[in-house]
Amino acid sequence: MKQTLLTNDTLDAVDAVSFRMPDVVMNSERLGAMHQTRISFVRSLLRKIDQENWTLSKTLWELDKDGYGQVIYRLKTPEHVYHLVVFCNELADEERNDRVIAQKWDVTFALVYGEIDSNLLANLKANVPLQEAGRNSHMVMVLARANKSVRVFDHIVSALASGQQPDLEVLAQVGYILRTTAVYGNGKFGIYDFKPLDHSEDFNQSFRAQMCAVYLLREFSLDWVDYLAKQKGGSNAVSLHPEIKRYLGIGNATGLGMAPYLINHPCVVDQWLSTREAALQAVLTCNIDPKTDNSKIQQFSTLINRAIQHFSEVVTINEPQILLNNTVVNELTILQKTLMTDLNDCITWADFLQRNDHLSFESQEVIISCMMELYPELVDGFAGQVNADETMSLPSGKVVQDLIDVLEARYQWAISIDFASDDNVYWFWYRSEDKEEPRMGVRGQEHGDDKEFLLDIGRQANTLYLALRQANPQQLISEFILTQPKYRSIARRVWTMGHKQLGDIQINVLQKTALPMHLLRCKLSMFGATKFDPRSDRWVRVTLFQGAPLFDEVDSDEWLFPLLPTLPLSVQ
Repeated sequence: MKQTLLTNDTLDAVDAVSFRMPDVVMNSERLGAMHQTRISFVRSLLRKIDQENWTLSKTLWELDKDGYGQVIYRLKTPEHVYHLVVFCNELADEERNDRVIAQKWDVTFALVYGEIDSNLLANLKANVPLQEAGRNSHMVMVLARANKSVRVFDHIVSALASGQQPDLEVLAQVGYILRTTAVYGNGKFGIYDFKPLDHSEDFNQSFRAQMCAVYLLREFSLDWVDYLAKQKGGSNAVSLHPEIKRYLGIGNATGLGMAPYLINHPCVVDQWLSTREAALQAVLTCNIDPKTDNSKIQQFSTLINRAIQHFSEVVTINEPQILLNNTVVNELTILQKTLMTDLNDCITWADFLQRNDHLSFESQEVIISCMMELYPELVDGFAGQVNADETMSLPSGKVVQDLIDVLEARYQWAISIDFASDDNVYWFWYRSEDKEEPRMGVRGQEHGDDKEFLLDIGRQANTLYLALRQANPQQLISEFILTQPKYRSIARRVWTMGHKQLGDIQINVLQKTALPMHLLRCKLSMFGATKFDPRSDRWVRVTLFQGAPLFDEVDSDEWLFPLLPTLPLSVQ
């Protein structure tokens, strides 16, 4: 698990943005240990809301005594007006399903561009609850749905209705009231295309519109339980305590469908992670001086303590994740005991990170997230650099040897794999006709490999390398591709990603022990998710905006590693 730091001799050769080599950063196991940072999308969104004084108001609240009906929130930014439109539907327990094939949900909602007149509202009411099956307006920027965590939802409403705050131990089991099952944007199903937002100051960053819709849904979920408690308890009812409101986020259930995105959008992934590494490097080069900068040392120690408590409080049924969480708690507890001595022995934060490279990936990535919190003036500006140009191309005039050189320099992880071994081609990926979801099948044992997704970048790069080695090294690549066009796509990808800062994720997704969970975790951590609760090696539940300030108190401060609130006995 040792981190290789770049030396002066190799820095120029790999054209890297950080101290850490691409084979370290893009290792799938390390990607599967990432945590929220200051440049995660939820964090940059809330800073923007705070700094630009966005406002939120309820313009429609038409719910019956059971909480069914429609609600509209008006979001005003310095640039424009948007609306979150929410529809609450009665749903039998047996109809509640988080999978793509579901046709009914507790809540459906849309983030809408501009004003909403009666005709548009009628269209939304008729189509948003249908989700993919609807003919949704092109003014819908984000189309999404969510289900209740029934146990938490019912417990909160019942407790508040009786004049009591909910049991924190019950809340800790989940951490949210509503759980999204899909959040669609960027023109899917005929809704608003994000291309015009390239010139928008509001939503011109990756996934910002989707994260905003989820954040506003969180506000609704908190208003919803307060309303229902009042309907049920009348004058005996109390509102949910603000500390509990901050603790509760929005859940998300994510499966294999997210993994192909990271494989199919390599330029985006490289940009996200290169930006994250550049922000980290800005921190790693800072000197540690406990005598003159004790406040940062104390803040770092406080964050480490919070991480220890956070991982102690996380509830998961997944045995491997339980072991990982316990390892983090144990390793960071030991680290904390000698923290001041260790910091005194280090000149820079890079020294401190390397000093702890014997720790698990989970603990190392916790340390990185905590480090980045110390220097908002250095880190926050990188959040605006996450957009990417996804063009992949081959330059003219290059010869076969040039492409071989790129493969040998940046794709050793792929060309060194023996794809004649059954274990290295064990899985194939396909889309289930019945469930309409990506699936993994065992090659040779299950049907569907004739419809295999082309996610096997490692195998394609390996095959390309073997073919290039058989060609004339001085042959033009264009001539090679002309005679063997099946290599055009992978050749473009290898050349393009081989010249990126970090390049492709280094994983053979066909390998028997490959864990798609690592890919899911990488993307979700960039979103800013916390409380990773794998339900298998193929799907995970997480929480977004847990611990985040509420809209009416939004600020730019940190809220890393959310903790259960400590309430006075008088309100418990």
